[in-house]
This record gives sequence, structure tokens and C-alpha cells, in this order.
Amino acid sequence: MKILVIEDDADMREIIARSLRKERYVVETAETYRAARAKAMGYEYDCLLLDIMLPDGNGLDLLAELQRAGRRTNVIILSARDAIEDKVKGLDLGADDYLAKPFHLAELHARLKSVLRRRRGGERLLRCGNVTADPEHFRVEVEGRPLELGRKEYDILVYFLNRPGRLVEKQTLAEAVWGDHIDQADNFDFIYAQMKNLRKRLKDAGATIEIKTAYGFGYKLAEL
Repeated sequence: MKILVIEDDADMREIIARSLRKERYVVETAETYRAARAKAMGYEYDCLLLDIMLPDGNGLDLLAELQRAGRRTNVIILSARDAIEDKVKGLDLGADDYLAKPFHLAELHARLKSVLRRRRGGERLLRCGNVTADPEHFRVEVEGRPLELGRKEYDILVYFLNRPGRLVEKQTLAEAVWGDHIDQADNFDFIYAQMKNLRKRLKDAGATIEIKTAYGFGYKLAEL
């Protein structure tokens, strides 16, 4: 899961980012409206943690821009302004939740997990074929039997379980699992190696799903 933390306070931004990385999220950050806009318009995220008061703009205006551009993503507003009008406007603009500062990191993590579960229709587990993944505890099972995966193998599998049947470009997958700046890589050999290992582990475990290659484009998760 990839999160964009939009926060102008350097200490707060670093504390949030560090805590999320410990929870195995891929985390990107932005400290200004301009930087946040460039990232949110140019890359795909599972959730934005959006501060309202930025030095060069208002986070709610960014939310409105994203809505007009059709960039639908989960958003949790983080703001020291606990005004009801900000909450109402933010929710009207498509935000999924609103958390007033100061807050405990444990509450932020709980709110984030709740928002991501709602995107899955309220389901805690991800299922496709005979494969089940528990994103909150980083566990995967095939027919009820545990499947041991490497960190990136797991991240790739969960990414596709969240998008069954969807054709995914190699670059989009790389950015989601390794971070935004991976788009500057000379090639995607690192994806091929991880994908080869993941496919073998799934096949050896008797999984009834497969991540198929769409040559010249990317990959798609399918049931056998």
C-alpha cells in the first residue's frame, strides 16, 4: 500500500512517515501545495494524508482539484483546524475521514486501516481463487495453509489481490511497490525477478490464481 503524506511541518511529516514505514507501507511525502499537486496528479496512491494549512495553498483546494481531474483516491484530512465547516467541506469534496491535530499515531493507523477496508467493501481479508491475504497481519494462505513470501513478493501479491482482473502497467506496479522515483530506473529487471519467484511459490503451493503477463504492457491477476 502506498501513502502520500502531505504535511508542511518537517518534524510531524517525518514522525508520520517513519511510523507508516514501520507498518510496511510505501510512503512518499510532500511539504507544499505545489509538490503535493505534482505527486497526486502524477502518481497513484492508496491514500493521501492531507494537511489543510500548507504554506502555498489550502489542502481543500487540492482536494477540489483532484476531484475535478477525476483522480479518485482515499483521503484522510489532518488539520489543526477543528472547524465544522472544514470537516463538512472536506467530506463534501470526497475525503473519507478527518482527524484533528494533535492525534495519537495509533489512532491515525486505525483510521487508515478502516478507510482501506472500506475500499474493499468492509472486508478485512483479500480473496481470489483459493488464496487469502490478511493485509493487517501480512499473512497469506493457500487453501488454509500458510504461504511464506518475501517482502516484495507479498507486496506484489496484495497489490494484485486489490485489483483482480485489472491490467497493470509495469511502471505503475513498480511505483506502487518500490516508490515514485523508481520511474527513473533504466529497466524493470527487479520486477521480473520478484514476479518469477512469486509465481513459482504460488504454483508450488497449489494456488488457483496466476499473475499473467500482457507482453509489452504489464500484468493481470487471473483465476485458473
